[in-house]
Amino acid sequence: MVVDQQTNGVGHIGVAITWGLAVMSLICSIGNISGSHINPAVSIAFTVARRFNIKLLPGYIISQLTGAFLASILLKLLFPTCPTLGATLPAGTEMQSFMLELFLTFFLMLVIMHTAARSRANGPGQYWLFPSGNI
Repeated sequence: MVVDQQTNGVGHIGVAITWGLAVMSLICSIGNISGSHINPAVSIAFTVARRFNIKLLPGYIISQLTGAFLASILLKLLFPTCPTLGATLPAGTEMQSFMLELFLTFFLMLVIMHTAARSRANGPGQYWLFPSGNI
């Protein structure tokens, strides 16, 4: 997002593809270590759903916030002239921004929880659309 702000060369589709590839890379590389909890919302949701040990939650949140802080410092060092560092700035009222963020976070968490549950619940070779495994 910062590179797009600096160059106007990537565009919305390029930013979206970059985010998708970055998240996919993180899931593939650290999934077996941390369960790919790269966001406190994920860790909290899994804890509330009783799929994550509550004793581990504070350490995970501290690690996630520390990683976000260090990433922000790195961006500031790499792009010192960019004042927003790729932040998404609200264009409407505070309530519109809050409701949109709530709505998008809800559906993101719904997808994450559903995907995580489906990969274990149905067993190998079985999918929610084809429970018998016949595709």
